[in-house]
This record gives sequence, C-alpha cells and structure tokens, in this order.
Amino acid sequence: MNLSEFPGLLPVTAHTSFVGPGTTFVVIKGMKEHGASYIPEAIERGATTIVIQQDEEISPSIQNLIAFHNVELIFVLSARRALAELSAKAHGYPAASLKLIGITGTKGKTTTAFLIEHMLRSAGCKTALISTVENRILSEVYPAPLTTPQPDYLHAFFARCRAVGVEYVIMEVAAQALSLDRLVTLSFDATVFTNFSLEHSEFYSTQEDYFHAKCSLFLKHANGRIYMNADDEKVAAFASHCNGVSLYSLQGKGTLQASVKKSDISQLVVNFEGIDYEVHGLLGDFSAYNIVAACCVVQEYVLDVSIIQKALVSFEGVPGRLQRFVLPNNAVAFIDNAHTPSSFDALLGALRPLTDTLIVIFGAGGDRDVVKRPLMGKIAAHHADHIFLTTDNPRSEDPEDIVVAIAEGIHEDHKNKIICELDRKNAITGAYALSGPGTIIALLGKGPVEYQEIKGVKIPFSEASILRAL
Repeated sequence: MNLSEFPGLLPVTAHTSFVGPGTTFVVIKGMKEHGASYIPEAIERGATTIVIQQDEEISPSIQNLIAFHNVELIFVLSARRALAELSAKAHGYPAASLKLIGITGTKGKTTTAFLIEHMLRSAGCKTALISTVENRILSEVYPAPLTTPQPDYLHAFFARCRAVGVEYVIMEVAAQALSLDRLVTLSFDATVFTNFSLEHSEFYSTQEDYFHAKCSLFLKHANGRIYMNADDEKVAAFASHCNGVSLYSLQGKGTLQASVKKSDISQLVVNFEGIDYEVHGLLGDFSAYNIVAACCVVQEYVLDVSIIQKALVSFEGVPGRLQRFVLPNNAVAFIDNAHTPSSFDALLGALRPLTDTLIVIFGAGGDRDVVKRPLMGKIAAHHADHIFLTTDNPRSEDPEDIVVAIAEGIHEDHKNKIICELDRKNAITGAYALSGPGTIIALLGKGPVEYQEIKGVKIPFSEASILRAL
C-alpha cells in the first residue's frame, strides 16, 4: 500500500482531501478555520451530503450551491460528535472487533504505548499502534497527523486493522481528543493513567479542566481493567471514582509494587511484583513507571512472564525519546521530547548523577503554553552546567521573545550558565565544542520531530542527522 495515500477517499470526513464521489462532508468549526468555507470544494469533489451544526449559518451563495447540486443538507446538535458517529457507522463499527488499549497522562504516553505494542507483538499477537511518533498496522508504518487522530482517520485505520486481522490497537489518548469528541463510540479493553502535571494552558482555561478531560477516558470509555499511577497524588485521588482500578507504585503506595534495582546510562532493571525486568533502551525512574504500566497491561493478555522479560530486553527505545548518541569525543547526547516542567525535572534529574558535566539545549514552542517557559528555565538551571537557549518551533512568535521568557525563570546566580544561540544547529555544535569524555548533552523539546516551524513554514531540521554528522 502507498502510505502517502492512506487513508484515501473516505465515506465520511471533515477534510476535503478525503472527499470523493458520494462522500458525506461534515462541517467543523476549527480553531483557525471554519469548515463551511470548504463546502464548495467538497461539492466539487463529489460530496453528496453536507452535515453542519444547527447553530452555524450558511451564506446564501453556499445554500444556492447546495440546492443547485441537489446535495442533502443535514443539521445536527454537535458536528464533532456527528463526525465520530457517522464515521464509525460508515465503516461498520470496526473498533468493536478490536481490543483497544488506551494510555493517557501528561507524560509517558508514547513510551508506554510503544512498550505495550512491542511486548504484545513479541508474544505473537497482531498489533497496531497510534502514537505521537508514528502510526503502525502490523509492519506498515504511517505518518502520525496528531497524537490522537480525527474520527474520520481513526475509523478508516480501525477498518484496515480489522481487514488484516489485527487483534490489539494500542493508542495514545490526548486530552484534547476527549474534549473534542474524537473518541465517541469507542470502548477500551484496558486503560492507563500515567501521571498529571502542568501543560496545555493554551487550550484549557484551567488545569482542572485539563485534568477532567483526561478523567473522561475512564468515566466514559473504559470497559475493562484500569491501571493508574498511585504515586501521582492527583491521579490516585481520582482512582476512587472509577471501577476496576489497579494502582501501581514505586513508593509502596499501590496494590501492584515495583522498585528500581539498577539504573545507569546503559541499563535499567525494574523489579515488579517480585520479578526482574531488564531494559537497555530506557533509563531513569520515570521510565520505570512506563515499564510497570506496560507490564500491568500486557500481563492481562500474555501469561508467560519469560516472554515479557525477553521482549523488554529486546526493546530498543522510542525515536526521539531518550534517543542515545555516543559522540566522537566520547560525550553522550540524548534527544528527548521533554517540553514541560515536570518532564524536565524528571529527565534532567535522572541524567545529572550520571555525569560531571551536563549541557542542556532547549527552547519552547511558539503559540503554546507560555506559563511553563520560566519554569523550565529554572529547572534546567538547577540541574545543568551549561544551558543553550535556542529555537523550538517558534511558529508565529519571535524566537528571541521566547528565549527571554525562559531566561526570566533563571536566577541571577545561574545566569552565567546561559548561552543564547537562536540557530539550533549552531547550539548543538556549540554544545559539542564545550563537551568532553563523559559529558552528557540533552537536546530537549523536539524529540522525533524533524522540522522547525517558523512563520507557517516547516523547514526540514533533524537533530539526529546533525549528531550523526559530528
């Protein structure tokens, strides 16, 4: 299959690229654009039905166009719910024949999802994956448009899974996807709540709204075993509101007990319920939580513990998540997606004891959560010896303004650690020039993303390629 053609033309969609003869086009009012402006294009491409929310207005010219082409016009209470419901129906409710495993939380979703998928596949199960990094059906890999895709894409994905015999679909569940009704009609066989911390203040007016959005996965969509992190106070407090919850812990708080037996730059050994699990592609206590969460889920389906142990030994990690590079001068660089205060603290706290010199390179995404910028600066300054402040998808913002906001969180006593270099490639080569044997360089924020988004233009940019070129 040509991956660039997936999902192809769809029977129901909100995107004109997927409209073909006989398609139902659902008009969605987006954050930046209104789908109503695309009705003429949808009709030109063959749409025979237009679905629109009843409180939306249609211009007289578009009404005349709809009437002229004899296109059916349907009004609904919620266009987003309609998109999910009609997409599921059009594909014959494919998710009903699959075991869906959903992971939500501020951090750890991607790694936990990759771990579960890898372990189940290693056990001989037929799997699919929906993640921030990539989507996968058996061995077919597809680009990931969103952490949790739109319903028209989702149900086309599920339909292909059903057609090729997939048994398990492991998917990251973003809070926004829950708030925007992308998961309407879906029921999960197993769910995980990894943790909760500050993020997405650009989307949610309060952090409580953000938290409640995540909670709705378990209150509305969970239809099986639920696993939650007992060491996260907010998550643990919420657990009492759900049925069938098992709490896992590294601090002796939950019903499922774990501990870190060994953690160094090349190996992590976690003891879970009296059994040792060895992983080479991850490090740090925060990774141990992801491993334990994944083991909780997989043990429901794979009874042979030795299969799980062997799978974890063979796990090579996740692209852009603590991706390790040994440099020519014997310094070690890690590329990671960390972009919140809590993820900075967890990751840099894990790296700090492993080196005498820690260099951190980061920026902050433009048009996104501004509250966290000085907090990340403060945390980086606490752990690092040198800090390169640089760009990270500035989008419509001035990169220098973003860097200034980050630096505001850094105490005067640590200002001497700052090196401002807005060219991210120069920041990387500059950090390498400062490094020596045993130095750790942490490149944070971009993870697997291989572009810089500046003023609406995505410019190719690969941190991995820059490091390999060294």
